[in-house]
Amino acid sequence: MPPTAPDDPPPTASEIAQAWRRERPGMPTDSIEIVTPILRLAKLFTDDRARVLRAQGIDAATLDLLSVLRRSGPPYALTSGEIAKRALVTAGAISQRLAKAERGGLIERSAGAAARHSVLVTLTAAGRELIEQSVDAVLRRETELLASLSTKERATLTGLAGRLEADVRRRL
Repeated sequence: MPPTAPDDPPPTASEIAQAWRRERPGMPTDSIEIVTPILRLAKLFTDDRARVLRAQGIDAATLDLLSVLRRSGPPYALTSGEIAKRALVTAGAISQRLAKAERGGLIERSAGAAARHSVLVTLTAAGRELIEQSVDAVLRRETELLASLSTKERATLTGLAGRLEADVRRRL
């Protein structure tokens, strides 16, 4: 493949696979045409979501924390351990997120009733307002970005992506 100018689109996954087949005949390249677009889409969606969140005055880690609390339902309170488990992050990462959110008035921490060392985290009114406006903005934007897919195509992609994620998660 010839070098590209900065504004040229990147080579397609098919072109990359074809180049590897030419350079390394017999090498399995089928994954390139699936994994490369997934990785590229992940970057595009992540970068776009970060822009949307910046406009809302929130970062992805805080969105994740507040989302876990908001989705838990009234009274929008969980222990820090439950939050870490649901957010799939370490206790240390949650501790840092909680400190930042508490400084911003988005959550309140109190001693948990169940265990001596447990900390109960509750979403404040300001946190609830921020998470709702942020989720609304993110979901509206992502719906726009998916608009080229029909309802049937979305359902197919949802099923395939879910199945692939579950299988890869199991294998790893």
